[in-house]
Amino acid sequence: MAREDNRRDRRDREETPEFADRLVAINRVSKTVKGGKRFGFAALVVVGDQKGRVGYGKGKAKEVPEAIRKATEQAKRKMIRVPLREGRTLHHDSEGRHGAGKVVMRTAPAGTGIIAGGPMRAVFEMLGLQDVVAKSTGSQNPYNMIRATIDGLEKETSPRLVAQRRGKKVADILTRGQQGASAPEAAPEVAPEVAEA
Repeated sequence: MAREDNRRDRRDREETPEFADRLVAINRVSKTVKGGKRFGFAALVVVGDQKGRVGYGKGKAKEVPEAIRKATEQAKRKMIRVPLREGRTLHHDSEGRHGAGKVVMRTAPAGTGIIAGGPMRAVFEMLGLQDVVAKSTGSQNPYNMIRATIDGLEKETSPRLVAQRRGKKVADILTRGQQGASAPEAAPEVAPEVAEA
C-alpha cells in the first residue's frame, strides 16, 4: 500500500514540473565522413522557476529531442539564484560581460514590461522578472549573450545581503541611501558645525 502511494507521489511530481524551459537556439552541424555527411544538432536551453532561479545549458546529439533533453538537464544543474525587488524587477542596474558579449540591465518601474531582445528576454522570463530594460551592446551570438546576462545577474545583490555582509540592519542601509539623495541641499549647513567641533 505504501509503495503505491510513493509511486503516485513520484508520478505527481513528474507531471507537475517546477521548472519552465525555453529553447533559445538550435544549430545543425555536419561532419563529412567517407560515405557522405553526418548531421548533428546543438541546442541552447534556458530553464527557470520564475521565482528568482535561472540556468542555461547546451546539449549536442544526433537527434533534436535528445539534444534538447541534454541541454535541459545541464541547465537544471547550473542554476543560480537572483534576488528580485518586490518579486518583479532588479535591485540595481548592472552590466555583464562574457567574451565579446556585453549587456546592460536596468531596473524599471511597474508596468514597463520586459524590454530586451531574443536570448536575454528568455532569461528574464524564466527568472520571473516582469519589469526590466536591457540592451546588448556586444556580440549577437546567443551563447555569449546568455552568458553575459547570467554574469550580470550574478552581480545582483539585495539590501538584505549587503546588510548581512556589513553586520548592519537593513533599515540603516536604506535610510542612508534615502538621506544621500537629499544630502546636497543639507551639505552647506552641516559643514560649519563640523568645522566648529
